[in-house]
Order: sequence, then structure tokens, then C-alpha cells
Amino acid sequence: MASTLAGIVGERRVLERRSALTAYASDGLPGYHQVPSLAVFPGTRDELVAVVRALAGAGLPFVPRGAGTGLSGGALADGTVLLGLNRLTRILDIDPVNRIATVEPGVVNSALQKAAAVHGLHYAPDPSSQSACTIGGNVAENAGGPHCLKYGVTLNHTVACTVLLPDGEIVTLGSRHGETAGYDLLGAFVGSEGCFGVALDCTVRLLPDPPRVRTLLADFSQLHDAALATSAIIASGILPAALEMMDGAAVRLVEASVYAAGYPTDCDAVLLVDLDGVADGLEDDVAAVDAICRAHGARHVRIATDGAERTLLWQGRKKAFGAMGRAAPHLVLQDAVVPRTRLPDMLQQIAGIGARHGVAVWNIFHAGDGNLHPSVSYDAGNPGEAARVHACMTEIMQACIAAGGTITGEHGVGLDKIDYMPALFDGDTLAAMCRLRDVFDPAHLSNRGKVVPVHTCREWHQAPAGRAT
Repeated sequence: MASTLAGIVGERRVLERRSALTAYASDGLPGYHQVPSLAVFPGTRDELVAVVRALAGAGLPFVPRGAGTGLSGGALADGTVLLGLNRLTRILDIDPVNRIATVEPGVVNSALQKAAAVHGLHYAPDPSSQSACTIGGNVAENAGGPHCLKYGVTLNHTVACTVLLPDGEIVTLGSRHGETAGYDLLGAFVGSEGCFGVALDCTVRLLPDPPRVRTLLADFSQLHDAALATSAIIASGILPAALEMMDGAAVRLVEASVYAAGYPTDCDAVLLVDLDGVADGLEDDVAAVDAICRAHGARHVRIATDGAERTLLWQGRKKAFGAMGRAAPHLVLQDAVVPRTRLPDMLQQIAGIGARHGVAVWNIFHAGDGNLHPSVSYDAGNPGEAARVHACMTEIMQACIAAGGTITGEHGVGLDKIDYMPALFDGDTLAAMCRLRDVFDPAHLSNRGKVVPVHTCREWHQAPAGRAT
């Protein structure tokens, strides 16, 4: 097969040696390592189609992979073919009149943002990894970001995809021109984590830049108070564009790094709030959020006076996970959602769970969505420490489920969270998910062994392979 693929993409774009493939044995989630049998990197749409058809003809499974920034082990290929999409980076069209853009799957999120900005437009989903993650990966994971509180996640901004099914057939899901009749197959494809095929191109909505944006930073001496303020802001009827929380430990790490943003280092939590819209009424919302934060214990509320200060405040939040690299060589970042009103209790539970396992857990998350990202810096090469971190994260996820939450807000299920699926869905529901997958990929060639535990449709998946602990 390697020679066949080399005939399509060129020898330099096919990797066979284990030493070269090791670079693709991990994605953004430490603790899992799976080495593909070979890796192929098409550079054009025609090459991608020819590669998938060659694999389908040989009955070989494959795993699509963009930038590898995923945080659920979803882009790992265990002894199968890794299909790299990172060379497909063309922005095919930006239509400012209809406010849509069509891009190849390997286009980096921030590259699309820059291209849209020329027209006074932007693409709303803005994951923290947006300087590296790709639009194809965002579609596969139904990615979110801070500003998805008001504007919605990737699903809400994807209007059409040209999809290469795992058997080599090309189909169009959705429409550039509006809603389509019949079942929402595009909705099924977005968030399917590469299990339904590969996007040849994605057409996404672009939004006009808001006329005005105000950014506030409120600091609290108690994490609990910041959580209560979060619910109070939403309950007031104000919908911020973003409402993010960082705990004090995370703040101190950021401030000790090159990403320092001027956050107070003696606090126990900060809330970072974006309010946007037309000028009329915006200052009233700013004053109301300021008052709500102070009423719930905020020591200070800082309001950015200009664009430069706003950018600086957001730099601390956007680069917080990078700052954690100062603490240890690896970072595990989980992704769970709880009802927003459960945040105070859940943050207390997370602290207790971490303490029981001797693990320091940082919290940097989308508070307005109830989307938690408990994070731990650790040495994945230390078996004892890795085992404690894994046990800690497992208990946190179980606590989130018990609180009426779910196991992913934006990072997907992948390999890491597949064992939690039976706790959320009964057997009939999981079987229905399998039947949906069969519509797109009856041979289960694309990203097999991910998302839904299978048993040739009912055989429950065992412990995920490849976990280092």
C-alpha cells in the first residue's frame, strides 16, 4: 500500500519508518500513545480522494488527523493508516456579501480569522488552540471556545461540507444557500469525530464584527463567590459574549510566564467578561455586571480602556494552558459540562478529589457555559504520578456525570472518554448511534474504535488501548 500511496502523493509524503511515525503517536492529550502503520499526507483534493479510494479498495482502516491538537485521543491511529490533512490549507472562497467562507480542512482557525477580518467579519468559534487547530478538526470535534457562550459552537456556524465517505464516494451535506429539506445529515457529520468520513471542504458562517466590545476583569478572594457571580450574571438576563473563569493557581502561573497579563496574583479566582453590541445599552450592561460581581464578593472590577488592554487581558486567558508548561512536562486538560448552578459545588468537589489523590488541579474554563476544564500538569513518564492523575480525572468525570452533566463540551469523546458513554446512554441509544455510523461508514474504516463502544454493534468496548497508565 505504501508504494501505491507514494504513487499518488509522492514518496516524501508517505512515512513508513517507525522513527518517523513516532512523531504521530500522540495528540494533545498525554498518556496515550499509538503508532500508525504508515502515514500519508495528500496535498490536494484530488490526492485526498485518490488516497481514500485506494485505502477503501484495500479494505484498510484509517484515522483522519489535522493539527493533532485534539484533547481526547481522537486522532490516534493504532496500527492503522494515519491520514494527515494538514497540507490542505487553501481558503477557497470568502463571500462577504453572503457572509460565508469555504475552506479546505487543513486551514488553521486563526488563518481564517485573519482572512475574514479584512472584510470586517469573523468566524465565531475560537478555541484556545486557534493559532494551531484546523477548521476540519473543529468540525470533527464540534469545537467551541470562549465566545461560543453567545454565538454557539461549530455546529451553529457550519452551513455545508463536501464529504468524502470512507468508501470513496463524495457527497454534499447542507447547503451554501440555506436550509435543506430532509434529515439534518450535516448536523450528524459535525461532531462525528472523523468516524463518518473526511471533509474535503467546509463552508462556514462569518459574522460581522460587533460595533463595540467591553472587557471586564473581576477578581475574587473566594473561588466559590466567582462561581455564584457567574450564575447571577446569566440570571440577570445579560448574555455576555464570553464569561471565563480562572482560579488563583492558574492566575499565578500565567503571571509568572511570558503571557503575564496584569492579573492580581493574590486572588482565588478571576472572571473575564466580554460584553458586545451596539453602543446603546452596552454601558448599562457593563455597569450591571460590575455591580453583580461586587455584590458577590469581587474585590476589584477592572474595565479595559482600549483595544490594547483588552488584548492583554485576553492574552492571559488564551495562553494559560501554554503557561502551564512551566510547571511540568505534560498537561492533561479534561472537558466536562455541568449545569451552571452546580459550578460552586463542583469546584469544591474537584478540589477535594485532587487533594485525595495528591494532585494539584487547575481550573480554567468557560464558566458561562458550565464547561469545565480541570487541568493537571504532571510527568506522564512517572508511572505512579500518571496513575494518580488518571484516577483523579476519572473521579472528576464521574462526579460531573452524577451532577447531571456530560463528558464533553467541545473536545469530543475520542479514545479517552469512551468508557463513560454507557454511564450516559443506555444500550439501545448506543446501538442507534452505531446504526447512524453505519449509514456513513458501514465497513467502519474511518477512525474505528472511537466515540461509541461497539460490539459489532453491541459488544462493549474494553479499556481503551494505548493508555500509558
